[in-house]
Order: sequence, then C-alpha cells, then structure tokens
Amino acid sequence: MRIGYARVSTPDQSLAIHLEALQQSGCPKIFQEVASGAQAERQALSAALDYMRPGDTLVVWRLDRLGRSLGQLIVLMQTLHNQQIGFQSIVEAIDTTTATGQFFFQITGAFAELERNLMRERTLAGLASARRRGRKGGRRNTIDSKTFAMALQLYEARTSSVQHICARLGIARRTFYRDLAAHRTRQQG
Repeated sequence: MRIGYARVSTPDQSLAIHLEALQQSGCPKIFQEVASGAQAERQALSAALDYMRPGDTLVVWRLDRLGRSLGQLIVLMQTLHNQQIGFQSIVEAIDTTTATGQFFFQITGAFAELERNLMRERTLAGLASARRRGRKGGRRNTIDSKTFAMALQLYEARTSSVQHICARLGIARRTFYRDLAAHRTRQQG
C-alpha cells in the first residue's frame, strides 16, 4: 500500500499541492501536519510509520518534507529499510525499492544538505560584512526618541502605571522596559 505524508512548516503555507500530488500517485491514505522539519518528533510522521506494514511505500511530494538534514533522512531511511518499507519522492523521482533509487536518494540528500550549508555560510558572511560596515542586526527600536522621552517623564513622575502610559502612547510594555534599561545603562556609562 502507498501511504502519503504531507508537511508544511507554518500554518500560512498550503498542503494543497502536496495532497493533490499524493492522491494522483495512488495514495489512499495521507498523513498531514504543520511542523518544522527541524523538529525531531513529528506526530503525523510517527503515526504514518506506525500505520505502515512491511511491503508498504511511504510517499512524499518532495524529499525536504521528511527532514532538514542528511543525518535525519538517513536515520529515517534506515528505519524504513529495517521495517521493509519502501520510500518514494515524487518531485525528485526517488524510489528506494530499487538499488538505483537508494543510491540516488543518498546523493540528492547530500546535495540538499550542501545547499542549506552554503546558504547558512552566505548569510553569516553577509551579517559579518554588515557588522564591519557598522550596521547592527536585530530589530530596530520601535519607540522614537520623543515618545520615549514622554513615557520616561510620565514614568519618573509616578502618576500613572506603566500599563496606562504604554496604552496611552501606543507602545508595548516590553519595548518600554527594554528601552528604559538601555537608557539607564547609557546614563551609568
């Protein structure tokens, strides 16, 4: 029996393409979930593996739906192999029920991991370059200096609660406290 597994990382992503491809490839049962590929424990994938029997084939739309690292994929493939369960990826045309398919899976997984590592290296290099040019990463302050000055004045007067001050000025309490701590640090230094 062909069992489908469909996963997206965030709720705003759609499973429609995955489900359509899995149905067209002959999967009568499809397990689906919204979960990051980085998570080791994915409930729908575990349920699919528990449901499957020797001779079944796990089918996914794309290889990256199973995991984000080559290590994760290899462990899963070994688990499937030990349970005598095949694997098929529709987009990459991988079918581990054949020797060629097993080889191709390992090569494709290695390239996918290489691509992720190169992206990470480029991102880190870009951040380092920006830092050398004096740019600082992270969120910008959301309170402009005039608004913070008013909030600080009201806070120091102790006539209103922080919650009331923030609501009145349209700022978040957390942001006010963060900027207040930064302000105190600047005064001490």
